[in-house]
Amino acid sequence: MPEPTSLLPAIPARFTPPAACPTRSCAAAALTLPVLGIGCFSFGGGTYWGEQSQRDVDEVVGGALDLGVNFFDTAETYNAGASERALGTALRGRRDAAIICTKIQPDHCYPAEVRRHCEDSLTRLGTDHIDLYLIHWPLNASALRHYTDDSHRLAHPPSIGEALHALDELRHEGKIRQIGVSNFGVAQMAEACAVGVPLALNELPYNLLARAIEREVLPTCVRHGLGVLGYFVLAQGLLSGRFDSFDELPPVRVRTRHFRGDRPGARHGGPGCEAETLATLHALRKVAAAAGRPLGDLALAWAVANPAITCTLVGARNRAQLEANVSAVQTPLAPEICAELTRLTDPLLALLGPSIDYYQSAEDSRSW
Repeated sequence: MPEPTSLLPAIPARFTPPAACPTRSCAAAALTLPVLGIGCFSFGGGTYWGEQSQRDVDEVVGGALDLGVNFFDTAETYNAGASERALGTALRGRRDAAIICTKIQPDHCYPAEVRRHCEDSLTRLGTDHIDLYLIHWPLNASALRHYTDDSHRLAHPPSIGEALHALDELRHEGKIRQIGVSNFGVAQMAEACAVGVPLALNELPYNLLARAIEREVLPTCVRHGLGVLGYFVLAQGLLSGRFDSFDELPPVRVRTRHFRGDRPGARHGGPGCEAETLATLHALRKVAAAAGRPLGDLALAWAVANPAITCTLVGARNRAQLEANVSAVQTPLAPEICAELTRLTDPLLALLGPSIDYYQSAEDSRSW
């Protein structure tokens, strides 16, 4: 796999976050990010996360910028474009202070379609450039079928080479500053890097209960200088400490391989490991109680403590949640607590295996 080259032009200095939030850099790209970023999936409201007012979005975005958390991650598919619109509205008058990341669906990565979808995102965001544009999932039928039932597209997914070259044209035009991927496994990263289009980073799931990237994917990113955006840091509420049983969580949030495959909406078809996951959560709660901190704080601080994770994304529904998240990051874990959290989740890591796609079986994984 060839070593990635630096991207040009470099992101201007105005994108460097204030000292209030620590930063890390992507070695392969002229890109510095705060260690904490804002996941914007809930922005605009929708069936997955429920309603979120524009006023709350404005307060979260404005407050984040004030605290030096200037990285915002959205996608064209989040709430059918409403997330991008809400973010763009909240950034009016402060666009130059922010780093915007958005993502293109895999079924939109055909060369003839990439430009239109990029420009649609630009319009919704109310900006003339996207700082970081990612391919949302790998380009295979298993990934595409969650976005389309078109039999021709499923039989002929876009090629990574054509998709990246189409994105690179937009980069040279200034519509995109940096290009990246999301949920790509080791083999898929190798194929993408071999195209020769410079890549900045890979966005990947990472939390105390979902550590599969540690096995192969994370070391590969580090070896090739790719940054890593960590998402899923609170396991969609499972690590928030607010739920006493899995049945209290909305059905849409209990579909990973941690849970039984016969739960509504689950796709992996396996037995899951609910007893082991619940036992792990109980053990983690004891550590949190002994430390005098909420479990969600510990989970977020633990993820940020990994130096290979460039930026950890977390959602915030309001200013209070934002400030709590920033406080968690600014209060590092003692090394012995960090080690204990890792030790307690080692058995679950071994049980769930190396597949980084937590929603599907290893045999039908979208990531390899």
